[in-house]
Amino acid sequence: MSLFSALLCTFIWGTTFIAQDTGMDNIGPFTFNAVRFFVGFLALAPLIFFFERKKINTIIKKDKKSFKILIFLIGLSLFLGSALQQVALLYTDVANAAFFTIFYVPMVPILVFFLHKKDIHWSVWPSVLLCVIGGYLLTNFYDATVRMGDSLVLLGAFFWSTHIIFTGIIIKKYNLPLTIGALQTIIVAFFSFIIALVYEDFILINILEEKFQILYAGVLSGGLAFVLQIYAQENISPAPAAIIFSLEGVFATIAAWYLLSQILDMNNLMGCFFILSGVLLSQLLPILKKN
Repeated sequence: MSLFSALLCTFIWGTTFIAQDTGMDNIGPFTFNAVRFFVGFLALAPLIFFFERKKINTIIKKDKKSFKILIFLIGLSLFLGSALQQVALLYTDVANAAFFTIFYVPMVPILVFFLHKKDIHWSVWPSVLLCVIGGYLLTNFYDATVRMGDSLVLLGAFFWSTHIIFTGIIIKKYNLPLTIGALQTIIVAFFSFIIALVYEDFILINILEEKFQILYAGVLSGGLAFVLQIYAQENISPAPAAIIFSLEGVFATIAAWYLLSQILDMNNLMGCFFILSGVLLSQLLPILKKN
């Protein structure tokens, strides 16, 4: 079930890349993120009332201070990662953004090792290498010019990796996936709204013109996908989870081919193969060792 949740989450993230890119024709990146994540919060809030309302006080009161700190950390990580990625799309193309975002895959096991001094199964490292090579082939990066946006996405990848790590910690300590998902989205929406008011034109008519992209990115990616990520990380440790999430590049490529009629060449197909191989290695080798 955790693996299915991770794969469905990754599919939504991958297809949302198109909505993120096309959703800024009339509004700024922080306006897009503010509305997108607020919509995600509204989608999750009723579910909390029905499924987790009775458990919240019982679970959180054990260590309320730790819960608040972790919620702030995952909310801040998500805000910085999504903000840098969204702004970067103004300066670089989707191909470059997708490639540099995949760098959270090697960052996660490195950070886990230094933060927790935790041994990582050897299969993670060849899997990471396969995913990075696959991302390179998938995005046609070798035909693109390195721009300022690429460095923004690379910095954003660091915060995506901290988000995965903090999510793994908080879900094991507090089994409240819907509540955690909703709180992190409202944190992102709040910070994005403040910056949008200062630096962008927050105009309702312009926002409504991007309603379909916002609804897709908000309800499915900002709401459902991040809850699926939290469910998945109940049983999948951060390093293998990051490898699975790297499939978003594959799904983004397939979505661009289907929706935007972008033709897949042999390098793109090889990139998909490398990433799929990396994901399978990270999942199957530890199981074979146990057996």
